[in-house]
Amino acid sequence: MTRPFPAATKHRDLAEIFPGVHFVTGTVTMGPMLTTTRNMVAVVEGDRVVLVNSIRLNDQGLAQLDQLGRVTDVIRLAGFHGMDDPFYKDRYDAKIWGLPGMSYQRKFKAAKSSAKNSDKPYFEADAELTENDSPLPAASLYTFGTRPPEGVLVLPQEGGILVAGDSLQNWRETNALWSLPAKLTMRALGFVKPYNLGPGWIRAARPTLPKIQGILDLTFEHLLPAHGEAVLGDAKQKYRKTIEAFAAQ
Repeated sequence: MTRPFPAATKHRDLAEIFPGVHFVTGTVTMGPMLTTTRNMVAVVEGDRVVLVNSIRLNDQGLAQLDQLGRVTDVIRLAGFHGMDDPFYKDRYDAKIWGLPGMSYQRKFKAAKSSAKNSDKPYFEADAELTENDSPLPAASLYTFGTRPPEGVLVLPQEGGILVAGDSLQNWRETNALWSLPAKLTMRALGFVKPYNLGPGWIRAARPTLPKIQGILDLTFEHLLPAHGEAVLGDAKQKYRKTIEAFAAQ
């Protein structure tokens, strides 16, 4: 019987942007005719693969993923993400990691399932992700103290690679993966900007200014957002301008 997981949506190929760090851009439908992009990071640790901000890949994408190693863990950083975590738990018996307080229930439409099986846990973590307990022990974790919880990871290589959820975005422009209504709507709502603080996250999670400014105390040169293009080089200084402008409002 087909498990009631959301179907794979259109996505690009996995790309290795740093040694052992792979990045893939996929899509998500946020409402009627509102299709936009989201990203997943795959970190290779020996023969293990750790996914951050999971996106269900199609068969070709899964074959590419399997070439990297064995998917053992999935990390959820964003309180509003996680719909594809159960797929990876089912397929690979991966351990699902979430920030404390992140587990909750939500309905989703199954790809091919009976109505009686369509109401399942949206997310249920196997373990709590903390600074001292992580499948990426060399990475550092920074959390915002919001509800729903949200955090960022900083991988130590290459001068620091910050992996973000909804907090730090970089939708410089829209592209062919977006639907036309999403292009118009998201631009009007302030999402389509380079080096952006996530507008929806700011409104819904209400992070404090000191917690946002705390990002600038982290050590990173690059940023891999859940939404938008990767920022390769000088990322901290680029977001410094955004955070300082936000603080001045």
